Amino acid sequence: MLYMNHTSFAPSLNRALSVFCAFIMILALLPSVATARGSQGPVIIRDTEIENILKSWAEPVIKAAELDPAAIKIILVQDPNINAFVAGGANIFIYTGLLTRSESASEIISVMAHELGHIRGGHLVRARGALQNASYESLLGTLLGLGAAVLTGEGGLATAIVAGSQSIAQRKFFAFSRVQESSADQAALDYMEKAKMNPEGLVSFMRKLEGEELVPAAQQSQYIRTHPLTRDRVEALEAGLKRSDYKAKGPEALWQEQHNRMLAKLVGFVTPEQVDWKYDDRNLSVAADYARTIAAYRQNETGVALKKMDDLLAQEPDNPYFLELKGQILVEFGQVESALPSYRYAVEILPAASLIRTAYAHALIESDSKNKPRTNEAVVHLQRAVKDEPRSPRIHRLLATAYGRLGQEHRAKLHLAEEALLKGQISYAKRQAKAALAGLKKESNPWLRAQDILNFIEQVAEKN
Repeated sequence: MLYMNHTSFAPSLNRALSVFCAFIMILALLPSVATARGSQGPVIIRDTEIENILKSWAEPVIKAAELDPAAIKIILVQDPNINAFVAGGANIFIYTGLLTRSESASEIISVMAHELGHIRGGHLVRARGALQNASYESLLGTLLGLGAAVLTGEGGLATAIVAGSQSIAQRKFFAFSRVQESSADQAALDYMEKAKMNPEGLVSFMRKLEGEELVPAAQQSQYIRTHPLTRDRVEALEAGLKRSDYKAKGPEALWQEQHNRMLAKLVGFVTPEQVDWKYDDRNLSVAADYARTIAAYRQNETGVALKKMDDLLAQEPDNPYFLELKGQILVEFGQVESALPSYRYAVEILPAASLIRTAYAHALIESDSKNKPRTNEAVVHLQRAVKDEPRSPRIHRLLATAYGRLGQEHRAKLHLAEEALLKGQISYAKRQAKAALAGLKKESNPWLRAQDILNFIEQVAEKN
């Protein structure tokens, strides 16, 4: 299930949870102050299929960098710009514009390898204080907004943003030095060599961007503005490619199909109106059918979407991502009961997919508000999912709903406190944690967690 979280660039971290929108399951974190139409900025995307593809591609280079794959988080940002950066720890933020304008899996792997070079080199945008317990949406919003000045202590950034030059402040905040960029390049070449991968994608990606340094800054991609590129860097990469023992190695057979399906999914969800001309009638590939199915779903063609979905499942009945999408379509069109078998089977196939498990739990909760066995089952799934997704406000909101329906009001308040803390709503988190503490069994795990939240809020207040 692909859903998006809108990110505010307001000074405050306060957010308000919005309703789910019609086609894409969207958790919109609305800004605490009004913003102009079309100026909401980048949007966090969560999708199990795309994330799993990127993680599988990146795992060999992560291991080559002597890092733990489980510790590296890849976060998708829905934005048409070409950009990627590391921030808030071992988090690699990748813009969909970079994905959709890539020509191969190798280019994307190379960019991730480069960003791993920044992580290993300590070239990180580090968050502190409350952001250690912030959702990715709050982290991104703070990094790209006024919070940049707070995190770095540079008053000039705040002045630039207030003066309307936010893009200048962002570039200053994220930009690495040329020395750091060259260091990350060489690290990427080293990681790919150790992983026995052809680094040609890194060279081809940089060649695409090389000419941008000659155009005005306003026309350059964000990647160039924050990752200064020089002819010396390109020449060094080309020399590294020539030295590689794997320069003639072709891509893995599966990569191209995964790349095709990933792009089809992004086009179908983000720009469904473009599907017909990007995938004409002569294209009979699974990826093309995938894009058409999603486009029909996004454009409210219920019957067409479900028919195409069944056709896809006839070809690949055990594809968990197809099953997940069918469940999502049925839920969005009010057929929640019919969605449960698809979600259930998807979870059986991919038990570690916390996003699919969360979607299944949501469907269980919505299928019958008076059905306690289903609500209890939803709680079990959500408690497992939250272990893998500790930064997800959505899971805590669903747990609060489930516990509320089960009459466990203090457990519900605890998860409202968790949700509020992740979204930076500190005052509300404190009130809910205190209310939860008053009714929970002393020294129980929920009681201890409520106490931890209050202690953390107090520590942050003292530091600030």
